[in-house]
Amino acid sequence: MEVTRASLLAVAMLALIFTVFFPAAAAQSAAPAPAPTSDGTTIDQGVACVLMLVALALTYLIH
Repeated sequence: MEVTRASLLAVAMLALIFTVFFPAAAAQSAAPAPAPTSDGTTIDQGVACVLMLVALALTYLIH
């Protein structure tokens, strides 16, 4: 099987194209997620849940 100069040139050009363009496409990464912030709603929901459990326990003990 003989490798011609044209096929060698075509392979070299393809290798050059892949080398130039594919790393540029892979370099685009998503931005990192922002740090979580608490606005107090989680604490409010926790307090409400504890109060509901206390009310449930008192209701159970009274009846």
